[in-house]
Amino acid sequence: MNRLVAYIVRLAIILFGYAVASLAASAFLNILFLASFGYAPAQAHPAATASLYFSIPFVALFVAYFGFMPAAVVILIAEILGRRDWLFYALAGAVVAGVFLGLVDHAGDSPFAVTGTGAIMAVIGGGMVGGIFYWLSAGRWAGSWWQDGKASISPGPSGS
Repeated sequence: MNRLVAYIVRLAIILFGYAVASLAASAFLNILFLASFGYAPAQAHPAATASLYFSIPFVALFVAYFGFMPAAVVILIAEILGRRDWLFYALAGAVVAGVFLGLVDHAGDSPFAVTGTGAIMAVIGGGMVGGIFYWLSAGRWAGSWWQDGKASISPGPSGS
């Protein structure tokens, strides 16, 4: 029963981390979009900053929807291997974004097709930001449910 509770808690942490990663990737894409139109934080119109309160969670829904299956595979691999380094999650986020770009490119007449080099780099950068924020919120404890709670961290007696 104790092991089942550990699995449920870890699943909740993974879902929370995925939500944080989706919001972070969405915020990154929104800020890049505003910057491409020449808005700087010092000169941004109050309506532009207020619109971020709505657009970041809205775009995060799309980010979470389109990235779910490749991210689920990456998260499963990270949990099984117990990967806890930020670089793994940043590169995994780039891979998830690349898989998304590959899927929409082969979908034919997709309204989500990304063709510009700057837009492709923005999506891959958003994936990397999402991966880093997943690591910050959930990835640092990846594979913790595999470990036995009674395992000693000291090397033990030397025998001499």
